[in-house]
Amino acid sequence: MHVWPCAPVLAQYLWYHRAVLPDKRVLELGAGTSLPGVVAAKCGASVILSDASHLPSCLRIAQLACTTNGLDVPVVGLTWGLFTPPLLSLPPLDYVIASDCFYDPSVFEEILVTVSYLLDKNPGAYFICAYQERACDWSLEALLLKWDLRCSSVPLHS
Repeated sequence: MHVWPCAPVLAQYLWYHRAVLPDKRVLELGAGTSLPGVVAAKCGASVILSDASHLPSCLRIAQLACTTNGLDVPVVGLTWGLFTPPLLSLPPLDYVIASDCFYDPSVFEEILVTVSYLLDKNPGAYFICAYQERACDWSLEALLLKWDLRCSSVPLHS
């Protein structure tokens, strides 16, 4: 198991904003070790963890994170960019969160297609992500415009 660098950053952001999390509905995309989702659940949010449906080991790791932390949190297999029954049957959401998912430009659009769908389905919901800039020539800007999404940088302590 490996905790990627931005998971603690997003978890810390959620901890700083823990007062707004009770009773909020949160989906973590690409949960992996699930640190942000676990923190959100510990802060009172109703959380669903997700990772790639074709990687059962990732789903088991997310489930293990829940069990280890005494949480009963659903873990679902979602593949970015695919409109599968698990994606289509998600309950209403207030937040979609992700950390370190923008690691390879080949998946940028699949992630944003999924996020766009979720935000369209859940008016008023927010996508909060933390990612490490891995190359100066990788950009989300054109894809954000294509999928009618806007992005803003949020300081950790804001």
